[in-house]
Amino acid sequence: MDQNMMFLVIIVVVMVGMMWWQSRKAKQQQGKTQDFRSSLKPGDPVATFSGLIGTVESVDLDIDQIVINSEGTLSRWRIQAVTEPPVVPNYVSDEEFEQQQNEEKAQEGAENAGADNASESETAVKESAEPQSDDQKAAEEQTEGAEDEGKESEDKAQEPASK
Repeated sequence: MDQNMMFLVIIVVVMVGMMWWQSRKAKQQQGKTQDFRSSLKPGDPVATFSGLIGTVESVDLDIDQIVINSEGTLSRWRIQAVTEPPVVPNYVSDEEFEQQQNEEKAQEGAENAGADNASESETAVKESAEPQSDDQKAAEEQTEGAEDEGKESEDKAQEPASK
């Protein structure tokens, strides 16, 4: 019973710790957002939750409103609708991407070629140290196989004699 109670206490402590950590992170994020919104001034680029992208024309924090100029059109928004400065992705054209891929492949090929040359030279050294024809290799393998069979038959013949 005592172990069950200890386990329950540990679970509760872990859950409370996780909730505290999550709320702390949420408060930090809210603080960053509030700082961003309070620091807005005319000319700053902004984006709204709904996706409107433009620049700030005027900010009135007393009534929580902001006027955004989006391509020459002025619109009034609640300041809470402003989420963050707009992020413009750095797009890469298909040609640039293919060029980068080809360069990476060329570098990998050069590295692999250097490694292949080293392994080929090691193989060449081994082969030159043991110059044998295919016939000689086959003959050696047959001889080794026959010797192994002979040893097995000798072992079998000796087993009953030793018992």
